[in-house]
Amino acid sequence: MPAKTYIVSLTENERQKLQELTQKGKAAARKINHARILLKADINQENGGWNDHNISQALDVSRRTIERVRQRFVEEGLERAINPRPKTSSKLKKIDGEAEAHLIALACSEAPTGYSRWTLRLLAEQMVVLDYVESLSHESVRQGLKKNEIKPWLQECWVIPPQANAEFVCQMEEILELYTRPYNPAYPLVCFDESCKQLISEIRQPLTAQPGQPERFDYQYEREGVSNLFMFFEPLKAWRHVEVTDQRTSIDYAQQMKYLVDERYPEAAKIRIVQDNLNTHVKASLYKAFIPSEARRILDKLEFYYTPKHGSWLNMAEIELSVLNRQCLNRRISSRETLIQEVAAWEQQRNQTSSPVAWQFTTENARIKLTKLYPSILT
Repeated sequence: MPAKTYIVSLTENERQKLQELTQKGKAAARKINHARILLKADINQENGGWNDHNISQALDVSRRTIERVRQRFVEEGLERAINPRPKTSSKLKKIDGEAEAHLIALACSEAPTGYSRWTLRLLAEQMVVLDYVESLSHESVRQGLKKNEIKPWLQECWVIPPQANAEFVCQMEEILELYTRPYNPAYPLVCFDESCKQLISEIRQPLTAQPGQPERFDYQYEREGVSNLFMFFEPLKAWRHVEVTDQRTSIDYAQQMKYLVDERYPEAAKIRIVQDNLNTHVKASLYKAFIPSEARRILDKLEFYYTPKHGSWLNMAEIELSVLNRQCLNRRISSRETLIQEVAAWEQQRNQTSSPVAWQFTTENARIKLTKLYPSILT
């Protein structure tokens, strides 16, 4: 054991005073406890002073408390060691009026240079620096922000649509109108999207879950490349299909369109495709993959509908990809073969349960809730 930094050495008068204090029992319990700690720790008693572990067990106090009493005795004397420190007022300064308005504006502004975000203490310091208040605690700042439902320490990644954009609302309403059409087997509606999955293998064998202990895996891993996932989703029939590929080039995209025309819907008159504006999602991709006559044959059976830029949330295939990520891909998968097996099992189960997407957002809803997106017509 290392030598104690703060050694308690009581004089005869100090020991007598502490013994009287503990025997009378008229002082505060905290003061009596501190006196007993000093008596036990005194090195001048027979057999020397007790160690902190024995004192803690005998008096049922924490070792940290014993250390503090020792330190105050050595540095500040007997009275400061046994008397509790005066409590500071717990009443917090309320922020209201002009000071509250300044706090809200500050919390909603950009953090100062050198900081990625505002903290409670940083806001409290800045309020004083800017001379909005004379003094302010971080707890007062916390209560002021809580009252106004402001959380400057949080950030959220969000798709922010443009303001008053005719192109956006035109494409949005076209997609929304498409979703309201009844099912027609000759004109199936298919939502198409894509994502990727980083393949990762374990360096050390994970530890299985045990009672009272979750599954554990090592933080180190080995990258095994990236696989691409093409998602097809027919909302009116609750059918989905995921194709795993090595990449997502124009050639790969063209092959997926050929699959729809020749294998999935060979009898359809037209296949309506809802997709985003990715650079490979164009008709020219088919001319890169096939001879002109074959490309034209496939395109003649396809009808493309594009979600507006910053409006990919209108694509229901994106919802299915989110479900796939949460239910199947939210873990380490080491190889493309394993990924194909896992995705196929998820796809089969999901199709068997006929899990639909209850799309309820309509053009009427958009014109009310997204009114800022619509251009103002001056008459």
